[in-house]
Amino acid sequence: MKSTGGSDAAKRAAGESAAEAVEDGMVVGLGTGSTAAHAIRAIGRMVDSGLDVRGVPTSFQSRELAKEAAIPLVGLDEVDGVDLAIDGADQFSGPHLVKGGGAAHAREKIVDAAADRLLVVADPSKAAKRLDHPVPVEVLPDARTTVSADVRALGGDPQLRAAECKDGPVVTDNGNLVLDASFGPISEPANLADDLSAIPGAVEHGLFVGLADEIHVGSEDGVEVTEF
Repeated sequence: MKSTGGSDAAKRAAGESAAEAVEDGMVVGLGTGSTAAHAIRAIGRMVDSGLDVRGVPTSFQSRELAKEAAIPLVGLDEVDGVDLAIDGADQFSGPHLVKGGGAAHAREKIVDAAADRLLVVADPSKAAKRLDHPVPVEVLPDARTTVSADVRALGGDPQLRAAECKDGPVVTDNGNLVLDASFGPISEPANLADDLSAIPGAVEHGLFVGLADEIHVGSEDGVEVTEF
């Protein structure tokens, strides 16, 4: 369930803007998605010019792209911390995000939360006055039915995410399934995040509440940066 919208030029502008914050010696979280991919490529060009950084990938996709860009990679357990993470969003409202269109939100949240600063890269189509995008919930396969019932009890409409190029459901890098839970406009993201986290069998959800330190929104005319 990858979100669409926004030109490639706008995404490139946002990604390259955030990449400018990367400094020599940093450990950088490498996010997932088409906009974060532009940041990874920009960092790769900086590495080729002599920048000394180490990247912590958040998914198979970001790992492979970082390898192509010749960015040295490390695991999260191999470093003392993450200086900066650059990641995309399916929707944002202020510092609150919905992520998980690429089904990588569990590892993304671990890396993004560990970072001293999280820079979110997006195009204007991802902006919202109030979050209303379906919230991805990664679930243990055996818990799909019970988690679905608990999501419905919270007022959500959970749908098992189907794979696009194979029969059956999407399977995450962690071997789990994804429920896309529609709640309509989300008036209290923090409360919903807590409720989803408390569901047995729910590995992680795509509400990233208050994690963004900056949002870089690219457009045809440039980049607007908002700090929180």
